Amino acid sequence: MPRIGLVAPLAVLMLAAGAPPAQAAPAVASKPRAFPTTIPLPNGFRPEGIAIGRAPYAYVGSLADGDVYRADLRTGRGSVISQGPGTPTVGIKVDRAGRLFAAGGSGGDARVIDTRTGRIVATYRLATGTTFVNDVVLTRDAAWFTDSAAPQPVLYRLRLGRHGRPPAAARRLPLKGDLVYNPNGPNANGIVQTPDRRGLLIVQSNSGKLFRVDPRTGVTRTVDLGGEALPNGDGMLLQGNTLYVVQNRTNAVAVLKVNDAGTSARVVRRIIDPRFDVPTTVAAYKGRLYLPNARFTTTPTPTTPYNVVAVTPHRD
Repeated sequence: MPRIGLVAPLAVLMLAAGAPPAQAAPAVASKPRAFPTTIPLPNGFRPEGIAIGRAPYAYVGSLADGDVYRADLRTGRGSVISQGPGTPTVGIKVDRAGRLFAAGGSGGDARVIDTRTGRIVATYRLATGTTFVNDVVLTRDAAWFTDSAAPQPVLYRLRLGRHGRPPAAARRLPLKGDLVYNPNGPNANGIVQTPDRRGLLIVQSNSGKLFRVDPRTGVTRTVDLGGEALPNGDGMLLQGNTLYVVQNRTNAVAVLKVNDAGTSARVVRRIIDPRFDVPTTVAAYKGRLYLPNARFTTTPTPTTPYNVVAVTPHRD
């Protein structure tokens, strides 16, 4: 309190002596330009999977040749950071160490890519013959991959060691129980953890069903969707108890509320956007969902344009 008493007289003396009055605080700078909501990809790229880490960069995999493209979400510009092996890169996820785990589609493999250098640091042969290694989820101690074309239901696991170190080899987990593969169209596709992190959820594209998987035993149980279905279910994203399921050829994203154990879920709405052109997978950054348009209903050519679109989900 005594110091306040000294400041006022000093201010009066300065003004009396002709000192200029204090300048007003500078105006607050205008908001930076909003992130673009459409991000162009190289012509002929044929995107499928998308992943976003902590930094504002999206990684997109190519079905054409397995290239990985990195786009700056702030500007929409980007470039190929990793050359593919000539076989697809499908579902992808990025970990906190900046490593990208990629499902290899018809190549039957999985790859681990350093996003800083683009170098492939590990490759795993998961399957031979009829196969389409489709999507991947990262848990605390493993990377799990689905196969939507294998003769029998199966998941592949890369058990991660200390600090997320990849293993020497992958392991197979045969699936049993409610999930039965149908020879017509894609089977197990998108994969996420359950909200309680004790199980896995996979969507079967051709049946529109959601299944809970016990990762210890491989036992699958049909998730109660209250009479709803998820036809053309593809990539999935879990945030808390909200599950986003991309329905590719339906051009929609189903939004579900899932119980902690992942045994039941309810569709609360669907997100649609006129820019959707067979979106396949979804990743999130700062309140937005980013989806690559695979354009499966358009004949691919080297000059076919592709993009990623961003939407803002409605809040409950």
